[in-house]
Parts: sequence; C-alpha cells; structure tokens
Amino acid sequence: MAVYSKHPASAPPTPPVREKTGHLLLRGWCIFVLFMALSGTAWVHAFGAAVAAAITIAGGLLSVILWIVLRPPVNWRRLPWFVVVYVVWATMSLLWSAWPQTTAITLLLLYITTVQALFIGTVLTWRELIRAAASALKWVLALSLLFELAVSVFVRAPLLPGFVVGKADDPIEYWSRDNLFDWGERIQGLMGNANLLGPVALLAIIVFGIRIASGAPRRALLYAWIGLAAFLFLRASSATAYLAAAAVVVVLATVLLMRRARRPGERTKYYVAYAVVGIGGLLTLWLLRDAIFSALGRSSDLTGREGIWQDVLARTSERPWAGWGFATPWAPWDPAFDGWIIDHGQTVLQAHNMWIDVSMQLGFIGVVLLATVYLAFVWRSWFFAIDRPRWDLRADRPYSPLTLLPTLVGAIVLVQGIAESTPLLLWGWLFVVMLGAKIKQSPHVGVGPAEQSAAIERGETVPTDDLAAEPLSGASRRGSARGRGSSTPDTPTKQDA
Repeated sequence: MAVYSKHPASAPPTPPVREKTGHLLLRGWCIFVLFMALSGTAWVHAFGAAVAAAITIAGGLLSVILWIVLRPPVNWRRLPWFVVVYVVWATMSLLWSAWPQTTAITLLLLYITTVQALFIGTVLTWRELIRAAASALKWVLALSLLFELAVSVFVRAPLLPGFVVGKADDPIEYWSRDNLFDWGERIQGLMGNANLLGPVALLAIIVFGIRIASGAPRRALLYAWIGLAAFLFLRASSATAYLAAAAVVVVLATVLLMRRARRPGERTKYYVAYAVVGIGGLLTLWLLRDAIFSALGRSSDLTGREGIWQDVLARTSERPWAGWGFATPWAPWDPAFDGWIIDHGQTVLQAHNMWIDVSMQLGFIGVVLLATVYLAFVWRSWFFAIDRPRWDLRADRPYSPLTLLPTLVGAIVLVQGIAESTPLLLWGWLFVVMLGAKIKQSPHVGVGPAEQSAAIERGETVPTDDLAAEPLSGASRRGSARGRGSSTPDTPTKQDA
C-alpha cells in the first residue's frame, strides 16, 4: 500500500495566485486616468469645459487621497527634480503674469497632470504600467472608431461639440466631419482633431507591439488592435505624426543595433550613423520642405504655423527672460488671447511649437528648464533601453522589450513639439513625467521597492533578484537562490503577462 512521506521533496500544491480586489480597482483607476489624458479634448467637446474641469479636479483629488492611504514606497531623493524645478518656475510666474487668472487656472491643470503621472508611476510596476497604457489606448481607439461610425451611420452630417448638428463657419469647428466613409478625407476621432488622433494611434502601435514582444497572452487580438491603430493613423493623415513615425523607426533600429554590441567602443559606429541619419534627415526636411509637405497635402509653412510663430516670438521679444506668465493652453476668454491670433476664423489656443510657446510664457529661463527636463528624460530613457539590466556581477541577463517604451515616447513628443504644443499638457506631459519618474524609481524591470511592493500586494513571492539591493555575500546569495528559486526579473511570468 502506498504511503505518503511526512517529508515531501517539493512544496504541497497551492491555488493559483490571484490579485486582490483592491489592487484590481487601483489598476482600473489608473487606466481611467490614462484614458482621460489620451482622449484629450473629447471631454470638453462632449460635456463642456466646466464639467471636464470638475472631472479633472476630482480625479486629481482622488489620486492624492489614494496615494496617502496606500503609501507606496517612494525614494524621495530620486524624484524627477528637473520637472519639479520647471513647475516651481511656472508657479513663480504668477508674480509677474500679464494674465494671472489664466496662469492660476492652467497651473492647476499642470499640477494635476504632474501628480497623476507621479501617482501612476509609483503604484504600478513596469509591466502593469504598460498593460494599463494598452488598456487605455484600446478604449480611445475603439471609441474613436465607434464615434465616427455613429456620426456617419446615424447622424449623416458633420457634428459640432455638445452633440449639436449644425452648420459651422469653418470645418475646423466640427467635432466630427462625417468623413469615415470618404476615404480621401481625414477623420478626427474622439478628440475632434486629426493632429491629436495621429500621435495617439502611433503610440498605440508601439505599446501593442511591446506587449506582443514581451509575451503577452491573446496575441491575435493584439495584432487586431495594431491593425485598428494603423487604420486610424493613416486616416488621421497627420504630417506631424508621419514625421514622428519616421523618427520612431530610426530610434528603434538604432536601439536594436546598440543591443547587439559585444565589445567596448563597438557602439561608436552606431552613434555616428545615428547622428548622420538624424542630421541628414533634418537638412533634407528643411531643404525639400516644399516638395515633402506638398506630397503630404500640407503647405510649406506648416499650414500657417510660421505666421503664428512670428506673432508669438514678437511678443516674446518684449519680455525675453521671464516671459509673460504661464498659460498652457491659452485661455480663449482672456482678453490677452481672445482675437490675438486668428486661424480659420477661430482664436488660436497654442503656439503650435512647444519651445516657442514656453519662450513666450516663461522666457529664456523657462526654455532652459524645459530643455533640461527633456534632456534628462531622453538621456535616462536611452540608456534604459540600450544597456543590459545589471546590478551585480551577472552580465548575461536578457533585455526586456518593456524598456523600449520611454525612448520611443521621447521620439514622438520631441517631433510633435516642433509643430504642436500638446507635449506641454495632456498625455504628452503625463507620459514624460510618468516614465521619467519610473526610470528613476525602478531602473530595472521587476527590481526595486516599488516593483516589489506591488508583487507582494498581488500575493506573489518576491523574486530573488529583488534582494540585489542588499550587499549579500556569495554564499548568502547562493543560499537565497536555493531557498527561493532563481527566476530573473526579465523573465515574464504568466501573472505578469
């Protein structure tokens, strides 16, 4: 008769790990916050500015309350201090602002966006953050398609904000132009702006591709989502998004080549090639801009943007050092902006270039501070992508596809910032702050206090490599590996996928 040993060689079977309800709700809230940022002006078009502002403020307060209640581990010395200094300088502009009411209102939006970015980067692990971004992007893409489909099938006429069917003085006023079945025309999606839809669709392609490369389940559905994102990207027909896509391809190719380097100094030739391609591309774009933008259906002055830049720079020259006061975006009801620059019969709400915009608002000092924010983000995200994960003597850990996201996002926002000011607010600013702070708090995927605390919340065993921050001896490390297993943080588990 079989007899069970009182000293089994392996642990008894246990039920599969399940996430706690509280953590599921927390991740759902983070998805909603990301959806709000990615959907942009859709909330204003649907419910009006007052309701959209109330939802934004309430969302920021809820995140602050959750942060206080949850108390996730934060290394305060590794906060994105360049971001903090920029926000402080923007706040100080209240002292000399020519439009103090607009400065106060837009500063509140800046505070909320920055806090939300830090909150998400603190409470979610790297894998959870990318999963949450993928979920939010799915909602934006699906609702954009359904919105355009509903307008074309049921309304059968252009739609104004507030779900009003009527005649506009200029097509720029329409929320949807009823162009879904007109294959030669652009669609605007849920945001009501093709230049906002294009970069978001490009971001979705990147995020879904990273999910596939990291071994996520249900890959067939992810390929379908990539197809939808590509369809919306092409139908948005945004020249800025096309240029951003070209930059993403160059950056991605360079990162993958850098990862193939095996000897010191081998990356030098790739850096030289990268610089040649980048500088050559910019020179080609400038010298052949008439032919390139004509092929894209745009004028060589970027659809009137050069005239806007000249007017903004003229105002900048009057206060070159400290600027006129923070205002992102420009408030159309403020006399300083109402009717100042008119395009297609509408008051312009941005400079259509984030650097020129900041120069007018915060002066040369503000431009320098913003440049440090983006320089620090690009620097950290670049080496986060190309350097092999290493925090001890082991030098053969595999690269993680998740580390590609920050540097590719940097390519999008920097190119978009040439012709748009949107990287200063909404999802552009949120992603830069969120990913930059996450790299500083958790420079290795799956390693660090923030990554470890979320794993404990889900009921998972803490990986051995999470203890790498402690100076263990060789014997202690071998004993710890025998006791807990030798999984590496770059090997995704089924739960992480």
